[in-house]
Amino acid sequence: MIARSTLKLAATMALAISILSLLAMGLQYRLVESRLTEATKAALSADLAGYSALYQQRRIIALRQAIDFRSASATDELLLLQDRNQKRLAGTETVWPQAITPRDPTASYADFSSDAAQRFTHQGRDWLGVARILPGDFSLLVARSLTPVDATLASLRKGMAALSLILLAAGALIGTLAAKSVMTRITRLNGLADQVATGDLTARLPGPRSPDEFGLLETHVHAMLDRIENLNRATHRLSDTIAHELRTPLNRMMQKLAQIEGQPALAADLRAEMRNAIRVFDSLLDISRAEADQGSGGGLLPVDLSAVIAEVWDLYEPLAEDKGLRCTLQTTPDLHILGDRNLIAQMLANLIDNAIKYCAPGDSLSLTLQTTPDHHRLTLTDTGPGLPPDLRDAAFERFTRAPRDKDRGIQGHGLGLALVRAIAARHGAKLTLPEVAQGLTVELLWPKLTT
Repeated sequence: MIARSTLKLAATMALAISILSLLAMGLQYRLVESRLTEATKAALSADLAGYSALYQQRRIIALRQAIDFRSASATDELLLLQDRNQKRLAGTETVWPQAITPRDPTASYADFSSDAAQRFTHQGRDWLGVARILPGDFSLLVARSLTPVDATLASLRKGMAALSLILLAAGALIGTLAAKSVMTRITRLNGLADQVATGDLTARLPGPRSPDEFGLLETHVHAMLDRIENLNRATHRLSDTIAHELRTPLNRMMQKLAQIEGQPALAADLRAEMRNAIRVFDSLLDISRAEADQGSGGGLLPVDLSAVIAEVWDLYEPLAEDKGLRCTLQTTPDLHILGDRNLIAQMLANLIDNAIKYCAPGDSLSLTLQTTPDHHRLTLTDTGPGLPPDLRDAAFERFTRAPRDKDRGIQGHGLGLALVRAIAARHGAKLTLPEVAQGLTVELLWPKLTT
């Protein structure tokens, strides 16, 4: 995605530079074309002015002599003087070119102007000329070749095409460098966001911040994370303190219940309620410890994930079969990760126990472990009732329970999946709930152990 964005930005910048350059070169081309055409017209006007001056002195005789003299050395000129019978008197041509027609007779013998110069093609070449009918029905043609102009413009077009390619390449290079610079800054922020998304609120961008908009954004992001971290720490400290402080008096109360005589049923009920409360506090403390260690590799050792899964499955498979569930285990042996063996076993126990608790006789329960090029994929699938759609997003939050759980008599405090999420985050595993047609599927992607 980032590469595509970089290429798109680079291509946009290269295209913008190329378009602006082409517009500038197009304007320059039109200016050069106009100047060259005007220069040709000026040369043509100078020729006509000279012939006009000679014509005023000695009429056709002088004009004929001048055209004869000029025709001897003319290379890029077209000259022709004819009498009233279209017989050639002088010039570079023998017959009148069909592409140009003489104008109406001039009002004056001095009317040799080039205001009405015409562009025409003769013998495969382009010309700019003036054709006049002089007094006495003499026809005069004076033209200048446009081949030098066209050759110059053709060379200019080739140069512009080559320059356009160079500008396009330069624009692409500059655009790529600029895009990479911007995308590097964005990738830096995205990396921080990915770290925070895994639960590492202590993550910060290293190095000094530049004095620009990105630096200001980094400052704001760091300030926001500091605030979130402080609030999160205060919340966890409060819950940990409550759990720790209440757990001790509850244990003392359980010990004193043993001294109550005459009401064994009441004492047993009180002890059961207290044990439930202590389990809640123990779960909260376990979640807090897992979240506190999240993002750090301390305490994690190489673990054979395949072996841990097999051990936990052996413990719970009899319970599932006693309930009438169809159980299936498919694992790839010798898949290792970096982790805490006890926490992984506790997480698997919570997941399997939760699935057994909600499934009914005849449902199926399957646990699969397979490897992919990037991860080890652990999938637990059951065909039970699944999660209500409105609880999918909050399934791993603390104390989340479906309203129907109480109606079905299912015991729990809604902390099992919260602990699963905390342990998964502790190991850097990605926890998801894929959409399935029936039941519930929990998928965990474990980072491979790198050697």
